[in-house]
Amino acid sequence: MNAEKQNQEPLPFVAPCRKLGMGAPFRWIRLGIADMRRAPRQSLSYGLFMAGCIALVCWLAWTFGSYWFMLAMLGGFVFLAPLTCIGLYAISAQLERGQPVSMQRALRSGFKRYIGKEMIFALVLLIIFLVWARAGSMVSIFFPVRGEWELADLVPYLTVGSSIGAVFAAITFSASAFSLPMIMHRKVDTVTAVVTSINAVLRNKTVMALWLAIIVAGVVIGVLTAFVGLVFILPVIGHAAWHGYLDTINSNEFPRHEVGITSIPRPTITTRPASPSELGEDETPADRAYL
Repeated sequence: MNAEKQNQEPLPFVAPCRKLGMGAPFRWIRLGIADMRRAPRQSLSYGLFMAGCIALVCWLAWTFGSYWFMLAMLGGFVFLAPLTCIGLYAISAQLERGQPVSMQRALRSGFKRYIGKEMIFALVLLIIFLVWARAGSMVSIFFPVRGEWELADLVPYLTVGSSIGAVFAAITFSASAFSLPMIMHRKVDTVTAVVTSINAVLRNKTVMALWLAIIVAGVVIGVLTAFVGLVFILPVIGHAAWHGYLDTINSNEFPRHEVGITSIPRPTITTRPASPSELGEDETPADRAYL
């Protein structure tokens, strides 16, 4: 056994990624909608739970805090939100393998089996959020202190605050875009998954910026509809994120999990041929086959 381990080739430090076309995020959304339609009860139950959590956070912050505190709490939820999509990844994984969709199995596979790595990732996100919250509180020095101030006086405050928020949001998004789906899909450590995610985002900056804009727009629409829209939007985003990972990251060099949903290979079935706008550089529709 030791001899076999010594003869094994070392795993790569980072999984390679594909160069995406600008139409890729819209394809992920279509696949996410298809997954939700195939498992509506499980997906919408998940969406209802997450929308309820966001609504509860906003109500508590508004009732016992302030408007700014509510925004901070929402910001914290956005930082930790990738963890809440684990169950949706598991539902999509069951669908693509032709397995009966089980919410219990999805939660067990998504959380119980990989809880150690997910908690490490959550700790990293929490540290980032705490640093962001501290930086956000320091921005208050730019807030005008005069008794009467005009909108123009808020320009320095809004500019610095938005810049700091954008930096931390970019860091968080880059680290979490593909890392958690990879942890659930393949047997990798947290560092490898995070580095792989950051590398893929940096190599597809324009496409991933579009994907982030779609996510933000969806969440805003969901909140503006008294959180009802979140019940449908959040499951679509979660399912779409799983397909985005499969489209972007080539993790074939990493071993499969011994047990769980993703221990079973996906069927080698090619999905609907991708349009030219969805394909990356030097990529053909055959490259979009499920492997």
